[in-house]
Amino acid sequence: MSERVIVPRNRGFLFIDSHPAGCARLVDDMWRAVPPPAVVPDRAPVALVIGSSAGYGLAATIAGLARAGIRGIGVCFEKAPERRTGTAGWYRTAATADLARRHGRDMVFLNGDAFSDAMKEQVADLVERRFGGRLDHLVYSVAAPRRTDPDTGVTYASVLKPVGQAHRTKTLVFDDGAPEVRDVESSAAEGDDIAQTIAVMGGADWERWIDHLAGRGLLADGFTTAALSYIGSSLTGAIYRQGTIGAAKAHLEETARTLDERLGKLVGGRAVTSVNGAAVTQSSTAIPGIALYVGLLRGVLGDAMVPPVGQLSELWDQLTGVRPLDLDDKGRVRLDTWELAPGVQAAITDRWNAATTATVADLADLDWFHSEVLRLYGFAVPGIDYAKPVETDVPWPGAAS
Repeated sequence: MSERVIVPRNRGFLFIDSHPAGCARLVDDMWRAVPPPAVVPDRAPVALVIGSSAGYGLAATIAGLARAGIRGIGVCFEKAPERRTGTAGWYRTAATADLARRHGRDMVFLNGDAFSDAMKEQVADLVERRFGGRLDHLVYSVAAPRRTDPDTGVTYASVLKPVGQAHRTKTLVFDDGAPEVRDVESSAAEGDDIAQTIAVMGGADWERWIDHLAGRGLLADGFTTAALSYIGSSLTGAIYRQGTIGAAKAHLEETARTLDERLGKLVGGRAVTSVNGAAVTQSSTAIPGIALYVGLLRGVLGDAMVPPVGQLSELWDQLTGVRPLDLDDKGRVRLDTWELAPGVQAAITDRWNAATTATVADLADLDWFHSEVLRLYGFAVPGIDYAKPVETDVPWPGAAS
């Protein structure tokens, strides 16, 4: 037993420890927020979610289990509890597995490097042995700082930089308690920054997963796959969509078009990118300007913001054929129209221009944003007694058999 009281300790948006009970309650709340199934399938579809423990990948896993009735495999990379607590993703995965089991869903979670061929082989073996040898769906949701190419052994590192010239932007900082609006400057990409970021965050590994599974004959007729992406506002465009990460997202979309053509011929399948709306995630809080933008977005929309599980419930309806795929002219599923509506963006732009440390509390929903950041690590979750000791040594869910 390793019970102790856990309090949030952080540097900016990065927290040292996570709260197991808070993470478990958060997962339960997300499950309860998923709309009930529109259609109960005759056979539970077999799905693979790569990046299943955090952000939109977690939402894809929970929405898939609760709404689409999937069974299958989640892949993520999390640290076990040792001297410190486990990562929040470790505890969220344990809670997701427990909920899946209680609802009769056969879901296996593997912890390791999704970029490696060893993980791809482990997943393929499991699909063959445990899930009838046919995979119906694959959701790809990977945000990582680096990737090692299995063929060459070269390790690439992704960067968050604008392209062409340095860029100054407003950002929201919580370092010293009271939130501040500051100007920060990001230096321009140089050398092979763009190529390195594409190598990590582009479509190469997604395509490698499809190649590996297809080579083993594991793709079911009508197989569908989606890679999760983001476009966002012109306010954050220089550092995001027109920056190095945007170049990687463009490569992801090119990969989708290539895979779509191949899968159509191979198994009558489809490949798409899903453009999701803004949310507070562990990845997004690292991007300059995004914290301020999302706080202002919440200030404009309030509860009309569509949470990740709501968006991914819609995606699962489209992937499973409950509704037809609704694609834009570039072949992308758009789940971000509520965010990018012209009236919404005009209101956010006005607030952005007016935002200073003195005015931001009246323009952005800072209490909501700060609570959302805390909840990423299991804190500020209603119903949890944070003065009570909690067991931190939570085991990884069941061994794959």
